[in-house]
Amino acid sequence: MKTILVVDDEENIRDLATMYLQKEGFAVITAVDGEEGLEAARLKKPDLVVLDVMMPRMDGLDVCRALRRESDVPVLMLTARSDDIDRIVGLELGADDYMGKPFNPRELTARVKAILRRAEGGNTRERGSVSVGGLTVDWQRREVVVDGESVTLRNKEFELLRALAEHEGIVLSREQLLEQVWGYDYFGETRTVDVHVNQVRRKLGDSAVQIQTVRGVGYKLVDTAS
Repeated sequence: MKTILVVDDEENIRDLATMYLQKEGFAVITAVDGEEGLEAARLKKPDLVVLDVMMPRMDGLDVCRALRRESDVPVLMLTARSDDIDRIVGLELGADDYMGKPFNPRELTARVKAILRRAEGGNTRERGSVSVGGLTVDWQRREVVVDGESVTLRNKEFELLRALAEHEGIVLSREQLLEQVWGYDYFGETRTVDVHVNQVRRKLGDSAVQIQTVRGVGYKLVDTAS
């Protein structure tokens, strides 16, 4: 049984998330603020953290930042703010997913399942690797090498680069990348793809292998030296 930690200062949110997650067979633990949530994550070692952004004592962004210094536990962030700031910052800090409040609890459980499936490598593709120019993506070792140098990517960044490398030179739409990397319909949140692409681009640096934007369509991986 997988354990989910729900960290939110609103009791009704905690109760709603707990009810629906338990119906899907998850064990659920809760915390009422950021400091309590961080302590629970350290002590209980949950399989996934549902983390509100705006909380007393320690906000969700600081909790996510602290968690990422210590572990790769998947994080699904919640925020009631209508702008993109929390979402973008959260994803850049290493959150795996994002949902706005109010949310559909069935969507919450769907996203939790998808994140866990991806974190476990729960796909049916054969193990192996693919190379594009000076880039090698090895999903058996979970390693990325660019021009002979190892590059560290977070889980979603790795899966995004893997999907693009497996389709070298082929344009993948944001919706296709959402489905392949996140494993389900992401309800139109294509901004998530843009944030992760920018992170991967930064880590690839000046390599000849680059992710190119095809305006109005999506992205493709190309070897500009060929």
